[in-house]
Amino acid sequence: MKLSESDRTAFLQEHIGWQLENEMIRQTFVFADFTAAVGFVVRVGFLAEAADHHPDIDIRWNKVTLVLTTHSEGALTEKDTALAAEIAKLV
Repeated sequence: MKLSESDRTAFLQEHIGWQLENEMIRQTFVFADFTAAVGFVVRVGFLAEAADHHPDIDIRWNKVTLVLTTHSEGALTEKDTALAAEIAKLV
């Protein structure tokens, strides 16, 4: 189910760094080097598999951009914010 405006606002206030873009949230993480960036992606992958919800991932040397949306709903949902909150614990 699509997140309400109040739920979106609350999530963004609690999770600095995530940006709302239409029906998705995005964050870019910066690491010391490529190896650290890839290590982060591996850890995100394990979280995503456990949640059965998978972000779009873009790796550019030491930067990783994650985009979360629920494609089947065509909207931002609790699945997205729950996974984003778990990802935030990795950094």
